[in-house]
Amino acid sequence: MFRKILIANRGEIALRIICACKDLGIKTVAVYSEADRHSLHVRFADEAVCIGPAKSSLSYLDIPKVISAAEITNVDAIHPGYGFLSENADFAEVCDISGIKFIGPRPAVIREMGLKQRARAIMEQAGVPILPGSLGVLASAEEALQLADSIRYPVMLKAAAGGGGRGMRIVRSEAELPGLFAQAQAEAAAAFDSGDIYMEKLVERPRHIEFQILADEHGHVEVLGERECSIQRRHQKLLEESPSPSLSSALRSSVADGLRKAMAEIGYTNAGTVEFLMDAGREIYFIEVNARIQVEHPVTELVTGLDLVKAQIRIAAGERLAAILPSVPCVCGHAIECRINAEHPQTFAPSPGRITALNLPGGIGVRVDTAAYTDGVIPPYYDSLVAKLITHGQDRQEAIQRMKRALSMFVIEGIETSISLHEEILSDEDFLAGEFDTTFLTRLEERRNRKDVSQAAAL
Repeated sequence: MFRKILIANRGEIALRIICACKDLGIKTVAVYSEADRHSLHVRFADEAVCIGPAKSSLSYLDIPKVISAAEITNVDAIHPGYGFLSENADFAEVCDISGIKFIGPRPAVIREMGLKQRARAIMEQAGVPILPGSLGVLASAEEALQLADSIRYPVMLKAAAGGGGRGMRIVRSEAELPGLFAQAQAEAAAAFDSGDIYMEKLVERPRHIEFQILADEHGHVEVLGERECSIQRRHQKLLEESPSPSLSSALRSSVADGLRKAMAEIGYTNAGTVEFLMDAGREIYFIEVNARIQVEHPVTELVTGLDLVKAQIRIAAGERLAAILPSVPCVCGHAIECRINAEHPQTFAPSPGRITALNLPGGIGVRVDTAAYTDGVIPPYYDSLVAKLITHGQDRQEAIQRMKRALSMFVIEGIETSISLHEEILSDEDFLAGEFDTTFLTRLEERRNRKDVSQAAAL
């Protein structure tokens, strides 16, 4: 087992990794920017190294600075968390060259999975269903026009080197395509240093389903169920749950069998997530692999009883899945996660600032992952996530009731948060019935606006 691990991240995920390391008896090193000098991950790590100013490109994304911090503190391994350098194959490669274990997939696999069109081809060969689309990167708008004509509009243009909604455009007609193709290329180049674009058939009003993978370094792969991630805004997830209320047992087993085969064939190791879209006919299609731990991993932990971050560390240390998972974990009960963000609940305008009062909810079936504290500052330089609130129940109804109770007892003052938005979502009839898709929030906003107009007219 490792003696000391550097955590190349910040906020709640850095604190989460510190907790896992403490459970395993491993020393930790935090890195931090000047903006995070008083953060909890700095306080609770065994050592801490400042690696630069607030701007992430000069601190958390600066590979030489992170490696230097690892070398001067003499660590055995680096855990990248999610975001920042977690899916950077060059960083993983530099770790290997420096004799430091990267806790994640091998560099070559990260590169291969980062090329979305390559990942599509691998999944198709393994029998995993994929959306109709381009076989590779589109060379020009003219090629895109020919392909769109063959698979029929609407289509989706997507960045080959990244995600998160950047470099993504919906095209509904031939006339729109050249302009939107140029926009997607420009946005992808600015976000990912690559303007490569590929195309997929657009699934209207899809559900977003993802499967959690664990794979050891001895060729063994396990699938730990799925998460429903359809409640999102502009391709950014707001609420996740496990298991999905829309997936049948037969489809779940079929997809899991295909993923075990595909991930073993590519030599995938450590934790990862395979994402799918589901159409109105309950057909499911592969879209991408996230070669890292996910923000929403706690819902899988609560329904399986596994510590996925500890599993990541043990896998990287060479342990076999048979030791980490003595038997195939069963999914017990239901779990829901709400991402509490520092933003206005209706306009989504960012709301950085100082937290003047904080009360974290508790009780049976409630978990809070956060690095927030009273008088702590949410800086404007990074992701707006303040906390992840997760509840677990014997079934979906109990998990929802516990989430409602926890949200009502969650107090954050000094900044705006998304708590009231989550309360609105959890009271919606469609959500309660499990009948929703990725357009849910748009339709919720439309209903809210119509109600406001009606009330104004009545006055």
